[in-house]
Amino acid sequence: MKLNLASAPGAHLFNACAGDHVLINQVRHDTSLIVTRDRLIAPWRPLDFAAITAADLEPILALGCDIVLLGTGPRQHFLHPGVARALSAAGIGLESMNTAAACRTYNILVSEDRKVAAAIVLA
Repeated sequence: MKLNLASAPGAHLFNACAGDHVLINQVRHDTSLIVTRDRLIAPWRPLDFAAITAADLEPILALGCDIVLLGTGPRQHFLHPGVARALSAAGIGLESMNTAAACRTYNILVSEDRKVAAAIVLA
């Protein structure tokens, strides 16, 4: 799916997403990743949604974001509250959605200068 580019000069933005990859600033990524306006953490360990652990969310705590968009693949899935507890305790919101929705929403929030991270699981 090709995405419309939001206006956020110099930011990491999604250009497209498919089941097995995403394009960020026209660069293809085939592994799960975490992205913010100015950081890209790739690869990110989880190979699929079921593999996400609390330890996998720890790198997000240091990013200074207010919200995390979790792209869970072609279908929306929700983390067990115990897995996401550290984010909640740190005051970081977590929104789970399918990957395409997470990529689109991330681009919009970055263009609004929001402190957002996208954690994308690619199978």
